[in-house]
Amino acid sequence: MNFSETEKENAAVLARAENGFYFFTRWMFLQQRGFVWQQAAHHLAICKALMRVYRGECKRLIINIPPRYSKTELAVVNFMAWTLGKHPDAEFIHASYSSRLASNNSYACRNLVMHEEYARIFPQVELRDDSKAKDEWRTTAGGCVYATGAGGTITGYGAGKLRDGFGGAIIIDDPHKADESTSDVMRQNVLDWFQNTVESRKNSPHTPIILIMQRLHQSDLSGWLLDGGNGEKWDHVCLPAIADDGAALWPEKHCIEVLRQMQSAAPYVFSGQYQQCPAPAEGGIFKPDNIAVVDAIPAGIQMVRAWDFAATLNGGDWTVGGKIGKLSDGRCLIVDVVRLQGGPDDVRAALKNTADRDTNRVRVRIPQDPGQAGKAQAASMVKMLAGYSVVALPVSGDKITRAEPFAAQVNIGNVVMLRAEWNMHVVGEMRMFPNGTHDDIIDALSDAFSELFGGGGGPEALLEHYRRQFEAGEKKE
Repeated sequence: MNFSETEKENAAVLARAENGFYFFTRWMFLQQRGFVWQQAAHHLAICKALMRVYRGECKRLIINIPPRYSKTELAVVNFMAWTLGKHPDAEFIHASYSSRLASNNSYACRNLVMHEEYARIFPQVELRDDSKAKDEWRTTAGGCVYATGAGGTITGYGAGKLRDGFGGAIIIDDPHKADESTSDVMRQNVLDWFQNTVESRKNSPHTPIILIMQRLHQSDLSGWLLDGGNGEKWDHVCLPAIADDGAALWPEKHCIEVLRQMQSAAPYVFSGQYQQCPAPAEGGIFKPDNIAVVDAIPAGIQMVRAWDFAATLNGGDWTVGGKIGKLSDGRCLIVDVVRLQGGPDDVRAALKNTADRDTNRVRVRIPQDPGQAGKAQAASMVKMLAGYSVVALPVSGDKITRAEPFAAQVNIGNVVMLRAEWNMHVVGEMRMFPNGTHDDIIDALSDAFSELFGGGGGPEALLEHYRRQFEAGEKKE
């Protein structure tokens, strides 16, 4: 936007920012960052939905949108700042899955309110002298912004005013942590927090509640509320990355070619986080037919073997040691899979004998169960493997979350496999994961991949890779 600095036009700009939330957002972005906001149609759709909340036409709003599509800047930072400008006594509670993230959003809003250009638009807004905390600050008119993590207590704070007209809101941004979303317990904790804590924090029955999030599971907070979980009707704005007509939601950020590649690489993740239509995992996470089989191992490649220990001795589970190598072109090579069923002595013998065969050129990763017993077991195994490169790490995240980075590379053809008799077991587990009888090979290979490739670059890293790849191709043409 190019605005002249004549007094007349400057007054018109301030008036537009004061009376229009969408214009205010664009104008303040320019003032803070020094360059024009790369706006898109979905930004306007979000702003229109939030204006309906401000005007009292909507009391319960859910917005589902892909990650990093400006949702927090619009629905949290700018919306609180603009409405505080209109009503300096408004009271807000803001929550996210992380208290630190919520505090940072609150701090960004406070900085916006303290900006000199904001003061020109809303000169009536002043912060109290003691409002220096990132997670709680107040205006001299009695307004308040309080930030907290989903699941945390909210004692002594309320949102909204007992009056006609806008008086604040409860704004929840991504209440679920992505790598905990497939855990029934962790999801239920968020639902319980919403029912037992959030709903009791309304100062008025008319206090709006805004939930803006990427979909992560069929039974996440958004899905539960849309299914009538709390008995209220929610207005729903759903913004998939790829529209029904095949167009990209924000082509300047992610073109359709990039999105289609992402969809192919990580269909389970993409369906939820990007298409806002989470599907149950029914064996479609891995595409093992994309794995090429090779007959030799290149010399000098870096390798890791990770172990997954059987949960029970007589439950039919397998102890698996999966070895993965990194090829010179960045692809992944499944080098070897050792499987056994046996007791502790058998496992220790397999661990030692396999390390001897691998030699100290292959790093060994073993799981460390929680608690003192798990630490003691891991320490004993590390001691047994003295002379080898060994790392003992706690297993974090559920099976699907741990497998997703490895699966994404399998699905785009970046994984090859050495020809061997164990190939059929690898392919069999992949076809059925996560609902097959066994997933021990997947667990071991996923951990080896994570150890060797530094987390493997999950779906977000893949998306960024494809974007750079596409842009590089455009520059060559």
